[in-house]
Formats: sequence, structure tokens, C-alpha cells
Amino acid sequence: MFVDKAKIFVKGGNGGDGLISFRREKYVPEGGPAGGDGGKGGDVIFRVDEGLRTLVDFRYQKHFKADRGEKGKVKSQMGANAENMVVRVPPGTVVVDEATEEVLADLTRHGQEVVIARGGRGGRGNMRFATASDPAPYISENGEEGQERWVILELKVMADVGLVGFPSVGKSTLLSVVSAARPKIAAYHFTTLTPNLGVVSVGEERSFVMADLPGLIEGASEGVGLGLDFLRHIERTRMILHVVDMAATDGRDPFDDWVKINMELKSYSEELSKRPQIIAANKMDIPGAEENLQLFKEQLAQVEGEFEIFPISAAANQGVKELMYRAMDIIESLPEELVVEEVSEDDEHKVYRMEERKDGNEFTIRRENDTFVVESEGIERWLKRINLNSYDAVQRFARMMRKMGVDQELRKRGAQDGQMVRIGDLEFEFVEKE
Repeated sequence: MFVDKAKIFVKGGNGGDGLISFRREKYVPEGGPAGGDGGKGGDVIFRVDEGLRTLVDFRYQKHFKADRGEKGKVKSQMGANAENMVVRVPPGTVVVDEATEEVLADLTRHGQEVVIARGGRGGRGNMRFATASDPAPYISENGEEGQERWVILELKVMADVGLVGFPSVGKSTLLSVVSAARPKIAAYHFTTLTPNLGVVSVGEERSFVMADLPGLIEGASEGVGLGLDFLRHIERTRMILHVVDMAATDGRDPFDDWVKINMELKSYSEELSKRPQIIAANKMDIPGAEENLQLFKEQLAQVEGEFEIFPISAAANQGVKELMYRAMDIIESLPEELVVEEVSEDDEHKVYRMEERKDGNEFTIRRENDTFVVESEGIERWLKRINLNSYDAVQRFARMMRKMGVDQELRKRGAQDGQMVRIGDLEFEFVEKE
């Protein structure tokens, strides 16, 4: 089963909680704090595996969650970091954030890795909060929550040669003749609904991968039919082998077919129109094909650019060998890697590296009846890490609110002693400090 699109949920592991602990040793009557930090949560990492050719595995498993870090330990020992979760994907996978539609990664090389969801940082133990004024703090932090998101995976077939052309021009037949691939072949349009790959051998240690891409129709670049689903697979091919029904068995004009398909390729991507292209004039064993080929060459001479034409009959295996050898020669003259996106070296890290979180101090205050609501992504995330189960922790929370200017802003808005303040899920009374 060929699956080229999937939607999955990924979540980095939560960080381990910090520990509150004190030294309990003989002859040490007043042991200091000894609570260790929690370990980091595991990252969710996508890794390219060239042995995979489809996203079918993601049809059955849609949720990927890394383990959380270990809690801090006594004697100032840090909890262990969690193992990263590695998710294998096929070459040609594009990862898109569903919420923002941002391209997170474009994975093309075997072994290439990218972190899609970072694990949370471990919480600090009470040994981290000791000061001269408070040598034995009863404070610790919870582990940070891991990053989570829904992502869309889109597979763009990685092949050296892409077979393009209208439906029923003989692309699948050609692939079956030159490789061990066995695509479905029948006498009706759109027999091929998904790409088929085959390895073509043209001599000792000379071979290339050819993809039979589903037939295109006019308007494909605007989404007509399954056009956009088909066209995205052509992006990865290093060269195009354009198959034309020179016998015009469906009553269409061969040259008009060739022009329309090239217009669709150019409309979809200007880069595709610059890709090396050779023309396979197929079905030459059918009466009328020779006359059509002669007219085709005359019309093609009026077009800008040079295009090689190879008269063949895929069904009769005529002229196919010469066509494959020529395709091999062109491939060997091309760069080893196809540049799929114009990304400068300075910008490359923006595509393949996730941005670190930043806990900003920005906040807004609004009023709901008699309650003041403080809204701040940074403060709410920080608040989740605080254990407000001790007097020391509550005092630290109060100091942080004053330092960030929340207290001062509440007074400006008219907050008085005893009025309720809400930050996230936490509600407390505003107390005017004397």
C-alpha cells in the first residue's frame, strides 16, 4: 500500500521533577539541602531510513510520545535524562506544523535527523535555591512540559527519472519493460493512482531509479483531479522522461498533449520547466504514428529549447534500450544531489532546527467582574514548574510577581486587598505589601 500523506501527533517527554531533600548524616546535625535536579525529557526525532518508501506505518500509529525524565534524587544526584524517541521516515518526507503551516523539515538524505518535539527541561532540586539568607530552602521545581504538536507528513518520491504524460500513454508499460516493477496496466484512464518505482539497469554497475507517476491532465497545477497530489512527486526527480502517445489512440493531438503537460509543470514550479527532459514518442508500432511524429518534429522546431526525441514502442520493446542508455548518460552528467529548495547556508538552520523556547516577562491584565486576570504565556509556563506546597515557594512566587511588575500593574488597575487574581489555573488573593 502506497501512502504519501499522514497526520500524526508528537510530544516530547516532560522533564523530571526536582527533589526537596536534606543531608541526613551522622555527626552532621544541620545538613544542608541535597535535593537533586530532575532529568530532561526525551526528544522526538525524525530520522531518514532509505529502506522505507511509504508512510503506511503512520496509518496505524498516529501518536508518538517520548518518555519523561527521571525525578531528582537524594544526595544532590540528578535524575537520568530520558531516551530520545526516534521515528523512521522515508527519504523525501516533508514535515509541516499543522497549526502554523510552517515547514519544519525537508528530509532527503539517509540518516538525516531533525528534532520535531523537544523534551522538557528537568526541574531544579532545593540544593539550587540555597542562599546566604536562606541556606536550607524548602523549594523545588516541577519538570517542564515537553513540546507537543500535530504535524502533517507529505512524501515526495525520490527518483532519478520521472515518467510524465497524459493518462494511458504507456508510462506503466514502459516501466514494466525496463525494470522488475509490476505496475497495474489496463485499457482505461488513471489506472495508476499512486507512484510506482523501478530500478533500471543499463549495464554493469550502471542503474537508476525511475518513477511511474500518475497521469496528469489539464488544470492539474490548479488542483484539477488529483493534480497537486501527483505534481509534488515530480519535484524530486532529477530529470523528466515525457511519454507522448504518438499514435493519438485517444483522438488527442500529440504536440498539444506535450505543450499542455509542460504548461502544467511550469505553472506548478518554474524550476520544473528547467529540469532536463527527453521525449519518448511511444506507440510507434501503430499505423499513423510515423506521420504524427514527422508533424510533431516540425511543430517542436518552433519551440524554444532543444529536446531529444526517441521513437519507441514500449509494448513491443522497440527503441527502449537506446532510450534508457541516453537517460543514464544524462543522469550521470547531473549533480549528485538535487537542490529541492533555495535555502542559503545562513538560513539552513532555520529549516532543520527547532527554535528554543523563551520565557518572556510580557503580560496583560484584564478584569472579569471583581477578578483580575493576568495573561502571560511565559508566566503561566513558569508557574507550572513551581511547587506551591511550602511557605518558601509561596514567598518566592510573590517576589517574582513583584520583580516582573505584576503587583505594580495590578495596583494601577485598582486592585485592593482581598480581591481575587487569576493566572492560568491559579487563583489567589491580592495582598498589599506593607
